[in-house]
Amino acid sequence: MNETLPDSAEPAAAKRPRRARQPLHPFRRAVLRGLGIVMPPLLTIVLFIWAWSMIDGYVLRPAEGMLNFAIRQAIMRAEQGIPRDVPLHAVFVTKDGQLMPLPQLIRTPIPRSQIPTQVEAHGARLAYFVHEDGTPFVPVGSGQFIPQPVLERVQQDPGELLLANATPEAIYRRYVELVYLPRWRVIPVFLVLFVGVLYFLGKFMALGAGRLAWKNLEGIIHRLPLVRNVYSSVKQVTDFVFSEQEVEFTRVVAVQYPRKGIWSVGFVTGESMADIYSAANEPVLTILIPTSPMPATGFTITTRKSETIDLDLSIDEAIQFIVSCGVVVPPHQIPPTAQGRAAPPLEAPAVEAPSSSERSETGNLSGTSDGATESPPHHSDREETEDPDGDENA
Repeated sequence: MNETLPDSAEPAAAKRPRRARQPLHPFRRAVLRGLGIVMPPLLTIVLFIWAWSMIDGYVLRPAEGMLNFAIRQAIMRAEQGIPRDVPLHAVFVTKDGQLMPLPQLIRTPIPRSQIPTQVEAHGARLAYFVHEDGTPFVPVGSGQFIPQPVLERVQQDPGELLLANATPEAIYRRYVELVYLPRWRVIPVFLVLFVGVLYFLGKFMALGAGRLAWKNLEGIIHRLPLVRNVYSSVKQVTDFVFSEQEVEFTRVVAVQYPRKGIWSVGFVTGESMADIYSAANEPVLTILIPTSPMPATGFTITTRKSETIDLDLSIDEAIQFIVSCGVVVPPHQIPPTAQGRAAPPLEAPAVEAPSSSERSETGNLSGTSDGATESPPHHSDREETEDPDGDENA
């Protein structure tokens, strides 16, 4: 016996009317469209900037620092004090804005180590001294002397350097950056060398010796407990992005995986193995089913070729679809209902007109079915006189 459930037993969601989706405000719709236009190129630029900052911070800057150190050691000239081979008349001081030789200020002979103290005691300061090769040396904040052309060049563009207490090494480091290693010269040369190194490294890895050396190096990395986990994950991503493996994807297909009724996008990588081909008794395909949003990992399956559907998608379009978790769909693959128009109606199958005999049989069936819904007919008196044993009265 069927019982009617009380109203309280009905789901609460069925009682609440479903609100119609309100259309977006024109301002909000315009902003979203603007974001849709601006975000793809903006994210692309940000990605390249991030890649360049990583290369600049971990490759270019260290290489530039080592080169700066080598040049600095080759050209650096600094004196702790006035050398003995410099005559006193080649030492100049300034007092009250006037430039004069040191003997004109201090007439009595004094040790060279006491010259700065005596000059300050007379209310003057050391201006410079002329080296035996004719180069003027000027004092810096640390009390040492460096060539005057070096200091003047750094004074024109000190950058973040504070000259008041700068050491000769810091001044020369800035001098090398300005004269020998300006950024407009370093970056093009670095890019050429970097690409050249990558080219020759790739050529070397293509040789047998290079592959063997790289295999041994990876063997060492895989023995490290913590490093091997990170290295394996990073290698999967880099191999997928930078290796030539992606050109082996012949086409994009759809296959019902992991069960019937669920369609997954995959890349055809080959025709599987001979044993599977023999067991299936028909052509089979090896398909990589990538995972979202990181297509560098996935599942490799083998299925019958007849159970796959070739998709009109390029490899890049399929990767975009997978990375975006199905949000980015190529324009030619957008369903009609998703484009804001109704799907074309399905054509009804043609039905032939029934014959006279079929119409009569249909009428009898319809009459029987109609009578089943009406009250049962009254029995005749003959039927009422039937005895319980089932015999009829004559």
